[in-house]
Amino acid sequence: MQHDVLIIGAGLAGMRAAYEANAQGANVALITKVYPVRSHSNAAQGGINAALTDRGDAWEDHAFETVKGSDYLGDQDSITILSQDAGPEIIALENMGVIFSRNEDGRLGTRRFGGQKKARTFFVSDFTGQAILHVLFEQILKTNIPTYNEWFVTSLVVKDGQCYGVVAMEMETGNVQFIQAKSVIIAAGGLGRVYEPSTNALICTGDGMGLAYQAGAPLMDMEMVQYHPTTLKANGLLISEAVRGEGGHLYNSKGERFMEKYAPNMLELASRDVVSRSEQTEINEGRGINGCVYLDCRHLGEKFIKERLSQVWEEAHTFSNVDMTKEPLPIRPGMHYQMGGVKTDNDGRCWDISGAGWGGIKGLFAAGEAACVSVHGGNRLGANSLLDTVVYGKRSGQAASAFARETSLQDIPSSIISKDEDMIKSLLSRKDNKDSVAAIRLEMGTTMNDHLAVFRDQKGMETALAKIRSLRERWKEVPIRSKGRIFNTTLINAMELGFMLDCAETIIVGALFRKESRGAHVRLDFRDRDDENWLKHTLIYKQPGAAPTVDTLAVRMTQWEPKPRVY
Repeated sequence: MQHDVLIIGAGLAGMRAAYEANAQGANVALITKVYPVRSHSNAAQGGINAALTDRGDAWEDHAFETVKGSDYLGDQDSITILSQDAGPEIIALENMGVIFSRNEDGRLGTRRFGGQKKARTFFVSDFTGQAILHVLFEQILKTNIPTYNEWFVTSLVVKDGQCYGVVAMEMETGNVQFIQAKSVIIAAGGLGRVYEPSTNALICTGDGMGLAYQAGAPLMDMEMVQYHPTTLKANGLLISEAVRGEGGHLYNSKGERFMEKYAPNMLELASRDVVSRSEQTEINEGRGINGCVYLDCRHLGEKFIKERLSQVWEEAHTFSNVDMTKEPLPIRPGMHYQMGGVKTDNDGRCWDISGAGWGGIKGLFAAGEAACVSVHGGNRLGANSLLDTVVYGKRSGQAASAFARETSLQDIPSSIISKDEDMIKSLLSRKDNKDSVAAIRLEMGTTMNDHLAVFRDQKGMETALAKIRSLRERWKEVPIRSKGRIFNTTLINAMELGFMLDCAETIIVGALFRKESRGAHVRLDFRDRDDENWLKHTLIYKQPGAAPTVDTLAVRMTQWEPKPRVY
């Protein structure tokens, strides 16, 4: 079981990386805990951004609005790459077979998303992520790239500061194996289920971030957690930004279109952090409706809604018993996306070749939501996430295959798996103490949602940190009542929970460290953005047996100096 490039995760970032590494001649494989087309990339609804010159658009405008949306925490050279490479990637995806929606002239259609003045979001109705995911999977099948389906990675294999593969458990048999590789790419997605509720699938447990963190790589800007403005109250289900992009309005209990007060120019299409804060302020000040505000798109007409927003209409009808063609939908801000992640450079490397001074692991790469390049900074623009996966998935695939060509496989003893095998045996041998993985996971999620949501303060975050650390102690004794090894989902859930608790702690530690308000990180005890002292990234390193340590790294600036964010 040896490969040049091994990719953890088979969503859009992982498959785009695999496709590119294979095109470079590498022996590449994907390893994933779910079948590839069940990856969370399925859930991306609204679209993918690109500034095409034949539309009278310019990459510089897209880049600036991304920088502004990031509250100037995004690295501007990385954002430039994202914006310049966007157009060619859209065309490449269409050539692969993505059936983008078209306008009346038969050209690729666009809609306008938040934080952007122009309509540069290309889409497939309101299931864009699913459409791209299936087309990329077709390419994986076409090129015969092998996939280890339903395998759970338990650790990275690191020798002398360099990654040489992974230890993983095959769910079907329960066997633990060493899969050797010259380079490893983490593309395992986000950590949304650290929070409850969340728009994220149950599989979004921060495994990739946790693997890198436990192996010694730094996590960057973990305090930057995005709350999407429109989610369902009952279960956190995402209501796509496409609804507002197509002209939906937000109202409070008084019938006021309240975004006129908070963002008079961009209204409902201000940046997500601005809209979420505005909604939460209306709710907190008593102008909400049972903890929600209204999203209204009746004026768009039934035919338009059922053609352009069919999935959203169905979700609202199924999960809230609301017909959006006839009545407004109650929504509220909900946890959606992690702007932070495993620190990488512009080619996905998780180690420093620039001399900037951050540590990492040679031979390890990352892309997608698991990574932090940083193109999103303090707040991600809608429809930049799909773009991030394909642009930086491609770049990481290129760089990892190039690294593999210059690297030799090492003599790693088969006993490398013994530590992970012992860990699994220890989990299965625990005595029943009436606790459960589900109970700990729910307490973790509600704690994070209570204290590290749209608004934060010192006392609440300290309460959350103490709670997470107490849950960590409970996790060390939590019983696994099913003792089998074959498809033992409770065992998998327990290992996921370990990664989630690590991720939760880094979010809180980073948030306590950053004593300002910027983007999605809004502290009621430090209400202003402080460019003089805090225009910098946070880096968090794991310390075995001790609290994590925090370092900082300068934001890379090119042509856009920080200005007040006005929408």
